[in-house]
Amino acid sequence: MKSNKLTPPVKRNDYYETTCVAISHEGIGICKIDNYPIFVPGLLPGEQAQIKVIKVKGRMAFGRLIEIYEQSPQRVEPPCPIYQQCGGCQVQHVSQLGQKQMKQERVQQAFERIGGFENLAVHGVQAMDEPWYYRNKAQVPLGKDENGKIVAGFYRRHTHEIIPMTNCLIQNQANNTLLTRVVELLNDYNCSIYDETAHTGNIRHLLVRHGYHTNEQMLVFITREAKMRHIEQISEKLQAEFPQLVSVMHNVNPNKTNVILGQETKLVAGRAYIEDYIGDVKFNISAQSFFQVNPVQMEVLYQQAADLAGLTGQETVLDVYCGIGTIGLFLAKQVKHVYGVEIVPQAIKDAKANAIRNNITNATFVCEDASTMMHQWHESGMQADVVVLDPPRKGCDEQLLQSLVELAPEKIVYIACDVATQARDAKYLVANGYTLQEVYPVDMFGQTYHVETVVLMSRVDK
Repeated sequence: MKSNKLTPPVKRNDYYETTCVAISHEGIGICKIDNYPIFVPGLLPGEQAQIKVIKVKGRMAFGRLIEIYEQSPQRVEPPCPIYQQCGGCQVQHVSQLGQKQMKQERVQQAFERIGGFENLAVHGVQAMDEPWYYRNKAQVPLGKDENGKIVAGFYRRHTHEIIPMTNCLIQNQANNTLLTRVVELLNDYNCSIYDETAHTGNIRHLLVRHGYHTNEQMLVFITREAKMRHIEQISEKLQAEFPQLVSVMHNVNPNKTNVILGQETKLVAGRAYIEDYIGDVKFNISAQSFFQVNPVQMEVLYQQAADLAGLTGQETVLDVYCGIGTIGLFLAKQVKHVYGVEIVPQAIKDAKANAIRNNITNATFVCEDASTMMHQWHESGMQADVVVLDPPRKGCDEQLLQSLVELAPEKIVYIACDVATQARDAKYLVANGYTLQEVYPVDMFGQTYHVETVVLMSRVDK
């Protein structure tokens, strides 16, 4: 009996001269030899290069860039000295124009390939002029180097080997400075550091947050054990050196897991939150709050959502997956009433507190499964003019989409951090009475392959 198994035209450890023909959604160059794809990190479309094949699978291979013979005009020299080792950024070697083009093409391809949309006009990517030092949050693992010194940084790509870091070029400088000092103090006090292989030791990660408009900072020690030696002394020293450090927290995660935060969070010093603004709305941000990591582009994103909604002040708006109320409260002054739904109790508690803090009385927040709540709203006769969706990376499940179609709002403004699941969900909505009208990519994550997308969908009158 004949085998249909394809024999790859390349061999592991062999060298090839080839041309990059495309770039993947993860920013990896794609070459083809006899129409067989080879994924090569660091290559850009149009570049001719020598590569070494390092892994061969049935339908694809993976290569290492050896030498570039002809460079793309969009190639630049990465400014970060550890860019080639660190897994935090993926496209520092691409110019700002090249990154915008790459992300726009990624959005276009996702809606065409996954959503089945033809001749779709995707707007140009809205990006920062200088996309550096923008992140307001860092979560860094701790480890020890070959000399036994405690280090913090990011993982080498595709490994859990820590690349020591003191100055991340996409992290807020205040957070860089604080993290560096914390690691110095952990060394001074000879603190116990977690070993993920043996599941021994204590301090696993450090989490820092920064308020862009307030300059307030939070530090969270994440440990395996319920207690951490010297945590009070270290916190006291840090608050004396960093007056803006208004919150020091201790999170306990005893599980052998890749999940960073555990369920228990305790106050060590200061208060349990920092404050920051979106527009003129003030928010309390706790250790586990979801708050967009790029505060400058967050306002661009939310304003784009408001513009697409075409608000007149008379609308009833549903904020689905509302979190701590960031989008709903940002829109509240422009609408008749906002109803937010979120399944996380602490997030709803924070959303209600944020509404009170800002004297916003036309916002109601409910802790419930989103699809269940939308069905209840429909059964009660609610007429929603606009639904704003901002789901997690996995997108919306079919039950939620069914409830959304049942509710039949005039407009759906869908914000997504994963355009692939957004395109999938848009396909469902178009098949059930909606039309896709506008697609706006917003670059929240310069130097990485990620892109945020906000789309407008309108109900088709039948």
